[in-house]
Amino acid sequence: MTRVICRLLGIAAVLCGAAAHAQSRPIVVELYTSEGCSSCPPAEAYLGTLRGRSDVIALAFHVGYWDGPEWRDRFALPECTQRQEGYARALRRSSVYTPQLVIDGRYDSVGSDGSRVAQALSERRESVPIALSVQEGELRIELGGHAGAPHSDVVLVAYRGHAVSAIGGGENSGRTLEEFNLVRRIQTLGGWSGDARSFRLPLASLPPDATDVAVLLQPSGQAPIIGAAAQALHH
Repeated sequence: MTRVICRLLGIAAVLCGAAAHAQSRPIVVELYTSEGCSSCPPAEAYLGTLRGRSDVIALAFHVGYWDGPEWRDRFALPECTQRQEGYARALRRSSVYTPQLVIDGRYDSVGSDGSRVAQALSERRESVPIALSVQEGELRIELGGHAGAPHSDVVLVAYRGHAVSAIGGGENSGRTLEEFNLVRRIQTLGGWSGDARSFRLPLASLPPDATDVAVLLQPSGQAPIIGAAAQALHH
């Protein structure tokens, strides 16, 4: 009887562990930042501390509204500004600002304030299964099924892991900034409505300076993220 009980307990432990693994996913921390903003370097440094964590996908979205005749942020993308404006509507903010952290698409905070991130890490996160791999010159994306899930966009974010920039103008003129996980492309691959689905993307179609990608599942209107995974490209 003791052997049977021990065996059953062992099986239960394995199943519980598998279930926990299936339900867990990293939180997505989005930093909206600019090389022209003097308040942003501490937030960039904070993002750098997050990028090494396996339970966080940390992404820096450089916006262009700080750009001026003296200095233009070489990493700024119009799509980053558009995404931040979408969050302003979804989170009922009267305007956009930098540095801003958006955590899991659910709430925001000032960029270097880690308390919201710590709170999010302590909360339970349900997740749609997402598997990413690089094979035969392709990025392969496999989405698992999830009954009752809302229709969502499958968003690919290609990013560069690290950069050092000498700033020649703006509020940070004369400084050298170390920057992390800089977003180089935001691309909606298609929709997902709860059924298993796969995507294939040639690596050659991605930005040449991208070192990694993240895939985010997010209901239209930039509601809270319901699935996320990241993958190094190794190319």
